[in-house]
Amino acid sequence: MEITIQSFDGCPNRDLLEQRLAQALNSCGGDVTIAHHSVETPEDAARVGFRGSPTVLIDGVDPFAEGHAFVGLACRVYRTADGPSGSPSVAQLRAAIEDATTGQGEGSAL
Repeated sequence: MEITIQSFDGCPNRDLLEQRLAQALNSCGGDVTIAHHSVETPEDAARVGFRGSPTVLIDGVDPFAEGHAFVGLACRVYRTADGPSGSPSVAQLRAAIEDATTGQGEGSAL
């Protein structure tokens, strides 16, 4: 499995996402590669369908994408059980990883 973190330089929530992702991966195990992809221009954002920083892709799929979500350079806000956050919760990340592992597909992590 490849997990990609997309963000722009100076993203205030990238560290939070990385911390939560590490916690989620500790309980999931498995063979995981983590990559980082910098999105720095509006043209880059449009080209890759960037929905805000930070974005997590699991095997190239954004499990938290909403069809009407903005594409461009902006901070991303996630809906969590504790309210809006700059990162999915550990539980949401764990569920998205498990769904990807079992092939359940997009959208079930919310």
